[in-house]
Amino acid sequence: MSFSIFGLSDEIIRAVTECGYTDPTPIQLQAIPAVLSGADLMAGAQTGTGKTAGFTLPILHRLSDKSVKGPSSGRPAVRALILVPTRELAAQVEQSIREYGKYLKLNSMIMIGGVNINPQITRLKSRVDILVATPGRLLDHVQQRTLDLSRVEILVLDEADRMLDMGFIREIRKILALLPESRQNLLFSATFSDEIQTLAAGLVNKPVRIEAARRNATAENVTHIVHPVDRERKRDLLAHLIKRQHWAQVLVFTRTKHGANKLAEYLVRSDIPSLVIHGNKSQSARTRALAEFKTGRLQVLVATDIAARGIDITELPHVVNFELPNVPEDYIHRIGRTGRAGAKGEAVSLVCVDELKLLTEIERVIKCELTHHLIAGFEPDPDIRAEPIINGSNGGRRGMVSESTGRQRHGQQRGRSGSQPGAGMLAGQAARSRPAPHRSGGRGR
Repeated sequence: MSFSIFGLSDEIIRAVTECGYTDPTPIQLQAIPAVLSGADLMAGAQTGTGKTAGFTLPILHRLSDKSVKGPSSGRPAVRALILVPTRELAAQVEQSIREYGKYLKLNSMIMIGGVNINPQITRLKSRVDILVATPGRLLDHVQQRTLDLSRVEILVLDEADRMLDMGFIREIRKILALLPESRQNLLFSATFSDEIQTLAAGLVNKPVRIEAARRNATAENVTHIVHPVDRERKRDLLAHLIKRQHWAQVLVFTRTKHGANKLAEYLVRSDIPSLVIHGNKSQSARTRALAEFKTGRLQVLVATDIAARGIDITELPHVVNFELPNVPEDYIHRIGRTGRAGAKGEAVSLVCVDELKLLTEIERVIKCELTHHLIAGFEPDPDIRAEPIINGSNGGRRGMVSESTGRQRHGQQRGRSGSQPGAGMLAGQAARSRPAPHRSGGRGR
C-alpha cells in the first residue's frame, strides 16, 4: 500500500518517495483521508507514529489545489496555522513541510521564541501560506500587529496535551479568538485527559475521531527496566551503566534544569561526552546539541521533559529516566523517543525510595508491571527513608513554573501526595524477576 491511494498530488508523492517513505502508518491511513475531506479531526497518536505527515501531507494538498480561489487583493494571508508546544517540535514540523512540499509553490515559516523577532517581522512581509508557531511568540507578533490570522483556513493543535501541561491554555484561547469561525480544526494528543476533552469540546465540530494506539500505550517494542538505587548513587550508577554496557547514544531525562546541568557536568568529569538542553539554554545552543546528538557525535544528551519535545531520532537505542516524571503520562512521552521505526529500544529508570509512588502510578497508567533488576554494588540501603520530591510536591503539579513561559501553573495536581514506603520495600520489589515486555511496533515519520 503506497501513498498514492490518497489521491495526493504528484508533486507531494514525488517528495515523499524521495524522503524514503513507501507505506503509510496506521495514523496516516486514518488521518489523511479525514483531513482531505475537510472534516474536523480529533486524533490520539503517540510520538513516533507518523502523525506529522498525517496532517502536513493533506494540508499541503488542500492548499495547493488550484481550483480553490484565494483572495483577489491584499497581502496573501496565512492559510494554515500549526501550533506546537516547543521550539524543537516547531523546527521539526516546519522542516517536514518544506521536505514534503518542495515541489509546490507554497511557503512555510517557523515562529518561535528564543531568537530575534525582527527577522520574523521581515519574513512576514512576504507570502507565508503555512505558519508553524509556539503560542507565546505568536502572541508577541499579534501584539505588535505584524501578523493577521483572520483568514486562517486550517488550524492544527499538535501535542495538545503537552501544551496544556505547559500552561498554554490561556494563550490558546486568545489565539482561537483571533481566528475566523469557519475553519478546519485538527487536534492531536498523545493522551486524552479531562482537560483535553474540555478543550476539544470548544474547538472541534463533529470531529472524526481516530486513535493510532491504545490510550496511554507505550511503544510496543521497548524493553522497560527499573534499577533500584539510592538517590545519592544515581549518578554513579548511570556512569557505570553507560561505560559497562558501551551505550553510544543515550537520552537522559531529569525533572529540573538545575538537575540536568549538574548531571551533565558530572558525566563530563567522568569522561562521558554530554550536553544539556532545557529552557534556559539559547536556541542556538539547543540546536547545536541536538544536531551533535542526532549525528552520533555526542554520547549523552541530558534533557528536561519540555526541551526534549521535537527530538526525532529514528533509531535511538536508550532512554534513561534519571528521575521519574511527576506525572505518569510523561513516562509515555519520554520513552516514545526510543523503539521507533521498527527498531528495538530500551527504557531504563533509576528509581530511589522517594519515587515508589510515582513508579506505581506509571505502572497503573501503562498497564504494565516493570521489570526490576539490581545492579551489584548499587543495592539500595534499606534504612534510608523516603524524602519529599522537589519541584512538584510528591508528584503534584500545583505551583510549578512552566519552563518555557516562566508563568506559574495552578490547579493541576495530577499526581498523589502522602508518605511513601521505605527503601526496604524497594529492595523487595527489586527481587521480582519478570521478563521485560518485547513487542513489535510500527514505523514513525
